[in-house]
Amino acid sequence: MTQLKLQRIQPHSGEAGFTIIESLIAIIVVGILLTAIAPVIVLSVGTRVQSKRVELATQAAKTYIDGVTSGSIESPPITQKDSNLIAQVNAPSGNLNCKTDNEYCSSPKDKTYQVYCLDGSGDGTCKKDDPKDMLVQAFAYNPSTDEANSGYRLGIRVYRADAFKDGKSLEKSDDKKKATQSSFSGAISKLKAPLLEMTTDIASRNTTFADFCSRLENNKNTNSQCK
Repeated sequence: MTQLKLQRIQPHSGEAGFTIIESLIAIIVVGILLTAIAPVIVLSVGTRVQSKRVELATQAAKTYIDGVTSGSIESPPITQKDSNLIAQVNAPSGNLNCKTDNEYCSSPKDKTYQVYCLDGSGDGTCKKDDPKDMLVQAFAYNPSTDEANSGYRLGIRVYRADAFKDGKSLEKSDDKKKATQSSFSGAISKLKAPLLEMTTDIASRNTTFADFCSRLENNKNTNSQCK
């Protein structure tokens, strides 16, 4: 009777080695792909976060302007020196002390502006280590009077509260360059730059057309034309 002998099939050593090499190549390819797309993912997330900050700053500015217009928020200091508010008024500096949401913070040494707290984190105050809290630096201009009832040009800059954490001066735009942050994530590192800068005219029942004309920038002869 013929006995059948089962022979164990031995895999060729070359096949096992090829599988390991193939796995290593796959890992390398995946690593290269991840390295290539990681900056895109980080940039996308950073841009989304920065866009949200700019949106919050815009909402803070609108809230403040609405409050000043309605009279629920006291007007900031009104200067008669220069109409170019954004370029002339200093950026805020010093320690931050904001006790309550929707209130002005402790008076700065520079009396040409005030800083208003808008709580974004929901804890009722603005803290210098909280990036969600927004601070509105407010200042005003009227060449004729410092009375708010006569109307004025309102200038505002909106900063993150954590920009004040070291007590040093913040950045601002001037006649030569614009300092505001962009919604693009490349501007995230500019912590001390304002998220928003703008001016608008605030009027009251006592504001005349001549008052408005006198505040127009770069038109020194407007008063005589509007009377």
